[in-house]
This record gives sequence, C-alpha cells and structure tokens, in this order.
Amino acid sequence: MNALFIPLGVVGPWQIILIVVIVLLLFGGKKIPELMRGLGSGLKEFKNASKDDTTDKKIDENK
Repeated sequence: MNALFIPLGVVGPWQIILIVVIVLLLFGGKKIPELMRGLGSGLKEFKNASKDDTTDKKIDENK
C-alpha cells in the first residue's frame, strides 16, 4: 500500500513531505520537539483516562 486513504482523498509520500515542510516553516525546528512532547503527554492522559473509565465500569458492574 503506497498511499494512505482518508475520506478527503489519497495521501501519498509527496503530500506527507509537503505537510512536514509546511509544519517546519510555520513552527520552526526549535518548537517541534516541544509540540510533540505536549501531544505525547495529552495522548498519555487520554489513554489513562479511558483506562480509568473502563476500570470504573467494571467495578460498578461487580457491585
């Protein structure tokens, strides 16, 4: 599979390269690691919250 299918169309390698270049131009090289750290911590919090939610449901079902 050479391209990723999304509802808006097909995203190939050249489109991904273009998106990366635009992001680098907009945010600069120094801001990218900071943005990725923030994104990673947000995803980690979401994962923990969803895990806690399923644990809470299992505890409620056992009562």
